[in-house]
Amino acid sequence: MARTYRTLEEDLKERLSDRAWALAYLQLALDEYENDGDMEAFLTALRSVAQAQGGIAQLAEQSGINRKHLYKALSENGNPQLSTLSRILRGLGYRLRLETVEPAL
Repeated sequence: MARTYRTLEEDLKERLSDRAWALAYLQLALDEYENDGDMEAFLTALRSVAQAQGGIAQLAEQSGINRKHLYKALSENGNPQLSTLSRILRGLGYRLRLETVEPAL
């Protein structure tokens, strides 16, 4: 009997294949990182978008980052440098931006 439902992972992958939806997803993940410092969750979001938009191998080619290094950077224990994050985002078709906020007192 064929299943009549989609898994959460299948649904997320389909949604993240839409660039606008993926941008909102990454922005939310970055906002959450700013609030709680959970880099692992942000890297998971990046990895999910990469997988939905062609896979890690394609991202490696588009970003110019060695595939093995890319897997390591996006792993649970990854700690990529800002330059690596920038190249990953550029490879996905996004970029980092800054905005003003009220200074913490």
